[in-house]
Amino acid sequence: MAVFQYEALNASGQEIRDSLEAPTKEDAVAKVRGLGYFPTKVVEKTDKKRIVARQVSDARKKKAAGTGFGRVPVKQLTAFTRQLSTLQDAGLPILRSLRILEQQQKPSMLRRVLKEVHDDVEGGSTLSEALTRHPKAFNRLYCNMVAAGEAGGVLDVILQRLAEFMEKGQRLRRKIIGAMVYPSVVITIAAAIVGFIMVQVVPKFRDIFKDFGATLPAPTQILISTSTWFAKGSADVPIPGWVVVLVSPVLIFAIFKLIRQAKVGRYVLDTSLMSTPVAGQIASKSCIARFTRTLGTLIAAGVPILEAINITRDTTGNEVFARMLQKVHDSIREGDTFANPLRASKTVDAIVVNMVDVGEETGELDKMLMKVADNYDEEVDTLVGSLVSLLEPIMVVVLGLIVGYIVVALFLPLVSLIQTLQGGV
Repeated sequence: MAVFQYEALNASGQEIRDSLEAPTKEDAVAKVRGLGYFPTKVVEKTDKKRIVARQVSDARKKKAAGTGFGRVPVKQLTAFTRQLSTLQDAGLPILRSLRILEQQQKPSMLRRVLKEVHDDVEGGSTLSEALTRHPKAFNRLYCNMVAAGEAGGVLDVILQRLAEFMEKGQRLRRKIIGAMVYPSVVITIAAAIVGFIMVQVVPKFRDIFKDFGATLPAPTQILISTSTWFAKGSADVPIPGWVVVLVSPVLIFAIFKLIRQAKVGRYVLDTSLMSTPVAGQIASKSCIARFTRTLGTLIAAGVPILEAINITRDTTGNEVFARMLQKVHDSIREGDTFANPLRASKTVDAIVVNMVDVGEETGELDKMLMKVADNYDEEVDTLVGSLVSLLEPIMVVVLGLIVGYIVVALFLPLVSLIQTLQGGV
């Protein structure tokens, strides 16, 4: 019989580490469960030479994985997860499944990662351990869910849930991005047209007014000054305005990225965003949907509640919700319920708190969290549609005001010139 080392949690949540003999890994998991423990890691014990060799190999591969550029696209990773789930459900060995999925990939970062994962698993590592060595491809949520599936012997089910989770998140992201395409295209084209008018059309009118020696009204002077700055810059700063307009979004984005490097900066930016009338509601409800779906998926996979909250906190993408989840984690560790610190934070709506409270009472917290996520996904869809509907008339009004101002500013001196010429006749 082989010797298996295991890590498990007892009924009070304390970690147990020991070893036992069993013919296979599945039998070892069953024996651990028979002792009344929840297994979190079960691996076959190997000799010291093999352990040292594996540690050296792991160090090299970890270093290699950390020096790669870019990340695996979410769409590509989602497809891989769904396919791996299907192959595992069909009963194929994990090594053969990884080899099949690696060979069907086009030359990319994912193909290289899958080759290294296959080699690690073939060398004796578990799938979750192999995935952990590639944080640019598989985040902490992904690796912990796979580890829970391995420990419980239900890897195919966990992969299926993980694929569904990623597909729903990707659908929501596509809807938001798709809703922003139309306004972005309209604003870009409108800015290009206005820029052309300021650089090519307004200077010709300026020369005409100068030749006639006309007295320019204030709106026309402002327009000509703006046109001159846009085309050539000012005397103090000889940088064309169109350069400033093109570079400003990049600078603003870089400043925001720099601010978000610090926790305080992230908290201030996220708080400000959530205070914005319509966009704030979308951001808040999207975060609620994301963290409830993530937490519900982890709990359903058998991950301990405290570990599940830590993973959700690190993957929520919003510092306000991250701090709220940290308070929930600390309260639960001290013996409190989930609902009480959630209610005290005042970060989520009362309906979310009530659903969590009911889930705790009935022992179906994971199902309640998934229902909350589905509900808020629908609300986000509605809000995004409302935002797009609101943006269209706003863009029409703003563009109409800009074009109207240009037309009035250019034709006011012409009216004065025509009246002067008529008076002279």
